[in-house]
Order: sequence, then C-alpha cells, then structure tokens
Amino acid sequence: MKTTAKLITLLIVLSLGVTSAWALEVGNPKKGKFLFKKSCKSCHVDGAEGGKLAPLTKTQAQWQRFFERDKHGKKPEAWSGLSAEELNDILQYVHDHAADSPQPDTCG
Repeated sequence: MKTTAKLITLLIVLSLGVTSAWALEVGNPKKGKFLFKKSCKSCHVDGAEGGKLAPLTKTQAQWQRFFERDKHGKKPEAWSGLSAEELNDILQYVHDHAADSPQPDTCG
C-alpha cells in the first residue's frame, strides 16, 4: 500500500514538473522582450497597422496557438527576418506575461 501511494505521488510530481517546465524551456524571455519591442511594437500600438497588441492581450493558450498555428497569418512576412530561436524567445516572453500569467505585461 505504501509503495502504491509513493508511486502515485511520484507520478503526480513528475507530471506537474513536465507541464510547468514547458514554458521555461522554450526560449529566453529577456531576449523575447527585446525582440518583441524591436520587431513587433512598431506595427502593434494604438493607431498602427496591426492594432494594439501586448503580451496581456491574449492568454497563455492563445499565444501558444498563435505561434503554433496562425504564425502571423495576416502578414507572414513580418516574421521573415526572425529565426526559429528568436520566435521561441518572443513566445516565451508573451507566454510568461500573458493575461492569465502571474505577471501580465504591456511591454511598455
């Protein structure tokens, strides 16, 4: 009985570690913030072509879907100068500071 309880506890701890580790291993959020300001802000402020967009504009799941599926579908060339690593850094930053994160950010 004790062995079963220990095994269940271990499985729960491992599963929690895997799900929370995803966001930490994707990219560098500090680089992502720099790249977001450099590459995204010019088109994503009030009155600009892309409309206002900040990390807290979407939830973590919405940001992940955007980067996995949409890939800037309205203007894909906007990402043409960014490497996969840089896109991962931006994703990490917006994910870490999304509306449902512990630290939402406007990227001001």
